[in-house]
Amino acid sequence: MAGDACIPGLLPVRPVTVETHETGLVLAERNGLPIYDAMISASALDAECDRLWSEDMQDGMVLEDRLRIVNPFRAVG
Repeated sequence: MAGDACIPGLLPVRPVTVETHETGLVLAERNGLPIYDAMISASALDAECDRLWSEDMQDGMVLEDRLRIVNPFRAVG
């Protein structure tokens, strides 16, 4: 797609490394996460994110004492 070329100019694109994959496997086992969610979380940790927006994962969960899962659709009140 033509729009895909813009993404690297808007945000950093990081490769998935063996270390990221291994972290994902640990997160999956330690936290009972589906492997796909664990790999996304591992990538977020590798990128030094402090929040991961997800409607599928448990709102408020904190991984590795650094990454908080936030559900953007959670009802406030």
